[in-house]
Amino acid sequence: MTETDASAAPTAAPSLTLPPTTVLDPATAPGLRWGVISPGHIADQFTATAHRATASRVVSVVSRSTQRAEEFAQKHGIERAFDSVPEMLAAGGLDAVYVASPHAQHHALTRPVLDAGIPVLVEKAFTLNLGQARDLLDLAQERGVFAMEAMWARFLPQYDVLRQVIDSGLLGEIVEVTADHGQTFPADPTHRMYAPELGGGALLDLGVYPVSFAQMVLGDLSDLAVSGHLAEETAVDAYIALLARGRRSGRARLSSTLLARTPTEAVVSGTAGSARLSGPFFAPGTLTVSLHDGRSARFEHPGARGDGMSYEIAEAARRITAGELESPLMSWADTLSVMATMDAMRAELGVVYPGEVPA
Repeated sequence: MTETDASAAPTAAPSLTLPPTTVLDPATAPGLRWGVISPGHIADQFTATAHRATASRVVSVVSRSTQRAEEFAQKHGIERAFDSVPEMLAAGGLDAVYVASPHAQHHALTRPVLDAGIPVLVEKAFTLNLGQARDLLDLAQERGVFAMEAMWARFLPQYDVLRQVIDSGLLGEIVEVTADHGQTFPADPTHRMYAPELGGGALLDLGVYPVSFAQMVLGDLSDLAVSGHLAEETAVDAYIALLARGRRSGRARLSSTLLARTPTEAVVSGTAGSARLSGPFFAPGTLTVSLHDGRSARFEHPGARGDGMSYEIAEAARRITAGELESPLMSWADTLSVMATMDAMRAELGVVYPGEVPA
């Protein structure tokens, strides 16, 4: 190789090292005795994951259908099955309760648990609306009981690394957060996603993920510009999009729909680079950080991808054992902020659930 050839050889791209995750192994968290309310698909995942990847165990299950509760108990080796929440609570032997019902039932099912002084983990969206969320959290405060929204994504290792990257200033000033969540559901008025009485529509079931992600990165959202349309059959939101400003900095560009499967990715873009969470961004996956100076690095989920719910179970167990009332990773203020944003989005489209007073 001549001297000229050597000087023209490309130089290696500078390296980038991402911070290690600070999330502890879920298997090392204290084991709690859980009760499960509403044994559907999500409860099935929760129970299987708890038994497989944590020290916690589900010991009681309740359903309005005795047969359904007993079948669930038999499948997962659960000791007791009940057909009413008061009956399960009266039987005792619980350290915490997981509420896995449709959103419209969260408020009514969670209230007696808190009243009994038992810590609770409530599936997202936390409630139908902000008023119900405030009522539950006020009760939790009054009783001195732990309560947390089960936004499982916030407890995953790649979210921990992303928060560290953002806090370090590596991306520069945050300019925009984009996130989408669309799935395809046939237009069936009897399906829960199209049922107003169950809190149906894209927003509370799917859109809560992009809204919660943007709130985590940017802080409370304001200056909302909402667009979308309703399902002809039942007038729930079939498509909804949001442009908003974050309290800390930057703007959000979010969307959700029942009508098409979208990439389900999330990107945080700053003046010095970007961070991308692979789809689905709310599940165990890959975080890629790319900087404008040419450096890039990836973080891969360190455990089994099927055990993503174990991190929220472990977080709840650690906080409850420590005597804390909430988690800083999904605080009460975070839940109220997300609910307020979704209330405002629904109001713009005119979506009102049965029994609600229009905003």
